[in-house]
Amino acid sequence: MRLYHREIYLEKIRGFYHETDLIKVITGIRRCGKSCLMQMIAEEVKASGVKDENIIYINLDKRGYKSIKTPDMLEKVIDEMSGAKGVKYLFIDEIQNVEGFEEVINAYREEEEYSVFITGSNSYLLSGELITKLTGRYLEFEMYPLTFDEYIGMKKFLKQDVSENVFEEFEKYITEGGFPKSLSFQNPEDKRNYVRGIISEIYEKDIRKRVKIRNVSVFNMIQTYIINNFGATTSLTNILDDLHKSGSDIRRETLSKYIQILIDAKIIQKCERFDLKSRRSIGGEQKYYLADLGFYFATNTDNRINYGPVLENIVYIYAKSRGYSVSVGRIGKLECDFIVRKEAMQYSYIQVAMTILSSKETEDREYRPLESIQDNYPKYVVTRNDLIQKRNGIIHVNIGPFMEKGTLF
Repeated sequence: MRLYHREIYLEKIRGFYHETDLIKVITGIRRCGKSCLMQMIAEEVKASGVKDENIIYINLDKRGYKSIKTPDMLEKVIDEMSGAKGVKYLFIDEIQNVEGFEEVINAYREEEEYSVFITGSNSYLLSGELITKLTGRYLEFEMYPLTFDEYIGMKKFLKQDVSENVFEEFEKYITEGGFPKSLSFQNPEDKRNYVRGIISEIYEKDIRKRVKIRNVSVFNMIQTYIINNFGATTSLTNILDDLHKSGSDIRRETLSKYIQILIDAKIIQKCERFDLKSRRSIGGEQKYYLADLGFYFATNTDNRINYGPVLENIVYIYAKSRGYSVSVGRIGKLECDFIVRKEAMQYSYIQVAMTILSSKETEDREYRPLESIQDNYPKYVVTRNDLIQKRNGIIHVNIGPFMEKGTLF
């Protein structure tokens, strides 16, 4: 089967293909493409000259391997497949299906005859035992659903029609989302049903089996609330007040726990606030963004697009997929939508707006926070479809063409 290559992730991992002392951990929300990425890595390892018998591939969600539930069973299967001489390349998909897998994986790493790759769909994979036993011995590579450039690339790979009008394709991307398999469905309702199925699968496999939800209806209510209010600046107090107004009173501890469950299951991501003057994180208020906008459009009958949070969500996931750290910035009383930080402590500042052309006040509102930042790092205003402006060295881009090219901030 031919696979669409997710180059933004492959290039991050390639340098570690043959490293036997580090476990390569690929995380990401269910159905974002982890299994296919693992297959791509196996293909590239083979292409480098490694023989088939030196590659051990185990998908714990597939027939033949689903019954493997204990560390001893996992070790037995690996040993049965480890007859080849030289370095073996061990790929295990959905490793969290085996409770207590950590000691087994660490034992193979210590032999230094195995280059180990594992995937998992939730944050529990990198908690507790794994961190304790493998401190400094693993690297995490987090995957996301398709970004806009990948969405276009995969449509072309599947020989689907792609409009020459990038703005038209971007509108489709907004409502369809970026789960790779959804591109196989032509009917919009089929796409939404598929995404609803992902939500159900996450609940059954990544939530219900791992944590105790005492009140499922309350959990679903909070999940719906967070999904419907993505991109809004909020706090636990604000959410409790909103739920109270709708007739639902819950404990603060319950709300905090259920939000953390949604984060651990990778349905949402929390974007912290950062003060540019003190260079410190600000507690209390934050924003939550969706792993994929398909979650919103699949669970709402109203398909009108609120471009403010939608464009922010797309920029946020795009930056995260490129390996940036992302936070909401505050400069005095002004707010910058995003501060993105590269590994070498290089910053970029981003304002996101549907348009800056509706009025002079709107233009000033978007530019003023960037103009108040007293350093020489790049500053961007990102809009949907405006005539490109020039002002004080700030880079103005339209989001569709910018992301179609896979441009870095």
